[in-house]
Amino acid sequence: MVVLRIRDVPEEMRNRLAAIAAERGQSLQAYLYDVLADEVRRRDDLAVLEAFSAGRHGTRVDTADVLDALHAARAERDRALGVPPEDAE
Repeated sequence: MVVLRIRDVPEEMRNRLAAIAAERGQSLQAYLYDVLADEVRRRDDLAVLEAFSAGRHGTRVDTADVLDALHAARAERDRALGVPPEDAE
């Protein structure tokens, strides 16, 4: 483990952070560790989302194929439940 030091933190900010930590039942150190860990997790999550949105990962299934499969599954479910088709009215 390494030690991080933050210089020139205004006393008012330090006191507010300590109060937030106390509200959560944590020490200031534990609270700040959680804040930093959350930031790292968010960055990792954003990287994953960006990779998916850029098409570098994910599925090769076409949207139309997904919709066709969904409609077919719903029609099969409705037949099994005895629900009349929508266009039969």
